[in-house]
Amino acid sequence: MNFALRLSTVALSVSLLAGTAAALAPTASAATSSTCTYNIADHDAKVDGAGVNYRTGPSVTYASKGFLYTGDSLRVYCGKSTWYYTKLTHRSKSGLSTGTYGWIRSDMLLSLAG
Repeated sequence: MNFALRLSTVALSVSLLAGTAAALAPTASAATSSTCTYNIADHDAKVDGAGVNYRTGPSVTYASKGFLYTGDSLRVYCGKSTWYYTKLTHRSKSGLSTGTYGWIRSDMLLSLAG
């Protein structure tokens, strides 16, 4: 009986710890956007360039998720320095899925409209 009580106490403790960790873990988009230093009031934008890297973070040292091309549509949420944190609003010309989040340099955008 004593062993069963200890086992159930350990099992309960582990499940509580796992639940707390899951509840405190940020979403994928929140974790990525946490490096923003200023907000932008959710603007739409179009890419202006051929083969523009869509990156995992706000500099050229971050990995590329793929390429964007002139006319690809983005939603801009926030920025850091000259980089914007965005989401694809339509499938990109290179095949990146709608809803993919990433970073793009501000000078690679043709327009920014509210």
